[in-house]
Amino acid sequence: MLPLRPWESPEITSWRRLPMHAVDRRPGSIGLDGTWRFQLLPAPDAPLADHWSTLEVPGVWTMQDAGASDPPHYTNVTMPWPHHPPASPAANPTGVHERDIDIPADWAGRRIVLQVGAAESVLIVEVDGQAVGIGKDSHLASEFDLTGVVRPGERSTLRLTVVKWSDSSHIEDQDQWWHGGITRSVLLYTTDPLHLADVAVRAGRDGALRVDCQVRPAGGALPPGWFVSGELEGWGELAQDTAFDAGMRADERVSEFLGEARLSATVTGVRPWSAETPHLYRLTVRLHRADGTVADRSRHRIGFRDVEIRGRDLLVNGERVFIRGVNRHDFHPLTGRTLTVEEMRADLATVKRFGFNAVRTSHYPNDPALLDLADELGLYVVDEADIESHDHAHEIADDPRYLPAFVDRVSRMALRDGNHPSVVVWSLGNESDYGANHDAAAGWLRRHDPTRPLQYEGAAKTDWSSTRIASDIVCPMYASLDEIVAHARSGTQTKPLILCEYSHAMGNSNGTLADHWAAIETTPGLQGGFIWELWDHGILQRLSDGRPAGRAGAGAYADGVAGEGHRWAYGGDFGDTPNDGAFCADGLLFPDRTPKPAMYEHRELAAPVRLSYDGRTVTVHNHQHFRDLSWLTAQWLLSCEDGDEVTAPAALPDLPPGGCAELPVPPGLTAALPADGGETWLTLRVTTAGDETWATRGTEICTPQIRLRERETVPFGTTPARGRVEVDDDGLLLHPLLTAPPVLNLWRAPTDNDLLGGAADLWRELGLDTLVRKPLSVSREGATVSVRSAYDTGAGPVVHEQVLNPVPDGLLIEERVVLPDGLSDVARVGSVFETVAGLDRIEWYGHGPWESYPDRCSAPVGRYGAGVDALFTPYLRPQESGGRHGVRGFTLRPADGGPGLAIRLDSPRQVAVGRYRDRDLADAAHHDELVSRPCPVVRIDAAHRGLGTASCGPDTLPPYLVGAGTYTWSWVLRSL
Repeated sequence: MLPLRPWESPEITSWRRLPMHAVDRRPGSIGLDGTWRFQLLPAPDAPLADHWSTLEVPGVWTMQDAGASDPPHYTNVTMPWPHHPPASPAANPTGVHERDIDIPADWAGRRIVLQVGAAESVLIVEVDGQAVGIGKDSHLASEFDLTGVVRPGERSTLRLTVVKWSDSSHIEDQDQWWHGGITRSVLLYTTDPLHLADVAVRAGRDGALRVDCQVRPAGGALPPGWFVSGELEGWGELAQDTAFDAGMRADERVSEFLGEARLSATVTGVRPWSAETPHLYRLTVRLHRADGTVADRSRHRIGFRDVEIRGRDLLVNGERVFIRGVNRHDFHPLTGRTLTVEEMRADLATVKRFGFNAVRTSHYPNDPALLDLADELGLYVVDEADIESHDHAHEIADDPRYLPAFVDRVSRMALRDGNHPSVVVWSLGNESDYGANHDAAAGWLRRHDPTRPLQYEGAAKTDWSSTRIASDIVCPMYASLDEIVAHARSGTQTKPLILCEYSHAMGNSNGTLADHWAAIETTPGLQGGFIWELWDHGILQRLSDGRPAGRAGAGAYADGVAGEGHRWAYGGDFGDTPNDGAFCADGLLFPDRTPKPAMYEHRELAAPVRLSYDGRTVTVHNHQHFRDLSWLTAQWLLSCEDGDEVTAPAALPDLPPGGCAELPVPPGLTAALPADGGETWLTLRVTTAGDETWATRGTEICTPQIRLRERETVPFGTTPARGRVEVDDDGLLLHPLLTAPPVLNLWRAPTDNDLLGGAADLWRELGLDTLVRKPLSVSREGATVSVRSAYDTGAGPVVHEQVLNPVPDGLLIEERVVLPDGLSDVARVGSVFETVAGLDRIEWYGHGPWESYPDRCSAPVGRYGAGVDALFTPYLRPQESGGRHGVRGFTLRPADGGPGLAIRLDSPRQVAVGRYRDRDLADAAHHDELVSRPCPVVRIDAAHRGLGTASCGPDTLPPYLVGAGTYTWSWVLRSL
């Protein structure tokens, strides 16, 4: 009989569920994935109907048509229902999954086990109407012994009932969509009645290898004579550790009482594992019967490496490593949480290509296949337990009813994942306050695995110098740059500081990344952090009926844009209330895995190859911890503001990690410098020399750059003016290439950071989004036209002065604005105008090719070209985007290269060219509401506010704010 209402009993973590282990039973198993019979009940105790629909497993019902009555629901902190823990609502969707299973006849006499990879949130298992067991924890597998329930050679009916809401939901309150269903694969496997119950591996960088084995009989005592052996690829047989159990007889190799054995070896010439050098060895552990035949075996890929904390440094293999991390959820825009191994491999390969070396499994253990891939590709993993009680954190942290769940979830994670070299830190969970339940879980973990540090942000939330034992690492969330630097310099720091979350990637964001990494790389005690997060959780939604597109929607999106008839849905788009809107769209990748511009910013900041220049010598630096430069190749690119780009091969020297050397520039390249001056940049395009496990040969890794020659300042308008400037009665410029004249612009379509950080509210209060131009005066002096205009704001009038002057190569426009003290934080100061239709191709000299802003501009300076439409970045909620920083000049022409216009700027400026006015973007909630304008909208900014990360974290830094004062800028417009 099942326990009474297990979905409201936090003391019950499972019933008849088998212990967690690290033996991979996927090979040789029978997969049960596919189409199952399905019913969605309104509550766990509701009766079954006569009619069954179908559902794909693994797969949440919230994303499939069979679950249409229970769509996805997004909240960040607030639970979707008001009940206090451990209660669940009476309206509690419950999915009944059923299918027939055929048990092979040759499994007779063997142990038969069901494994359900993950179910959200309470799993109840029945076979042929007989209760088998219960599992909780939505992100770890549950296994059940079916040996006495099914009959080999016969068919049985397997029923998996999944209750969506439960006491567990209160500690699974993570920032993601709420779903219900079976999210990972279901399988059956068989073993000998006496089998390897667990295998735990410890392998140090010095070659010391220890393998602890647990042998468990199906029932009764261990038979005599059984033994365990092991073999390491390239090494040979492991030795039996006879000192492991002092009570063991000399001829015994498995303890009869405990069922334990230990194998060991000291492997010489071992190649240590690290994220840069992920060397793996194949280990096979065998369980033998008394006659020597093999009853069971377990295969592992192991890495030899050490992790330790020494002082305030986290060391891998004795080296202080920078943690360039990203937070990762299990997410897919068509299936919710279910990903294939191929999709996970592609995701982690992308992470590697963009310079990340670490992943935090926020906020639960990820699919075990992901750790296999992290081992293989080379990524440090902070493995996090499935504990987040965000809405009721304080109550639950010390609630003894939840003590078993805390310890259970932490211990099962460590038992499953302990053999992975990629796992370098354990995490006790996320945003759950701090209490006795955390200390209990930490105590178990330290005893079980002393080889890894553990962390928990809540344990040091208020005092980073605290000696509380629940965290070996100070891992704050969204601490300001000033705060972390001050702590590192305070003299009180005792632990490494690695931010578990920083730089919130919501919309057009991730400003000041370069400032953060400049401080991290130069301040002892700071060691890195994890950006929040990897991808936008936008669900592909059909516009026809408002339902998730599901697997049928594959192909209905590309390059981050949902295709016709679809859109990317966020909180509230499925009628889900309460919700947190677009806060789930906070990733470095769009839902379809297309990289956002901030990914390229990170790639350059994480560059393994750097350049420096002292005016005579170019020096190359290897910024890796463990690897030389032999896996890379490079090419020089010389780029001049006035002149063609020139390339030449570059021979990277044989540099050890951390080394530097002179890098000669080919004489033919410097000979190509224009004799008449002009700004000149030298870029080193670094690519892979061969295929990597995560990148093909020729993949661009970074583009470090130095400036060889400054831009010469040539004042505009030194030649006597000629011609005539045409303006209307109000002083607005009339020009054959412009459909809307240049006017003052102090506003931008608010980014998510502007909205949630409060800047957008200030701009609205000041009326910056509704500026109305009032002409004050228009005067002529010879060929020169001077125009004064006023714009009313909540801080008083702003006077904009324009001087229009014909010059030999076009029209010179000089502008001046004085912002009063009340305008201490505006979005931009600049000009906006619109050109004639058909100018669909832009070429510019400045930062590129990807989008850049004043506090996110590590893109190299050079000459670039693109279609105007391609400049736009389709952030899920339309907002300011598509800007290019440091533009010196640009041209707009028809796509076929016909006549157009050219603009030369007095100094590097922020420029944006697109199809939408700021109001178009600000008024749209989704991209399907936008209507592209035929006439390009051009914005030239004398100053543009930084992006920051204020949607969740610090705003931009003071140098990137735009406040009161005098702004001048000038530009020449000419026809081509």
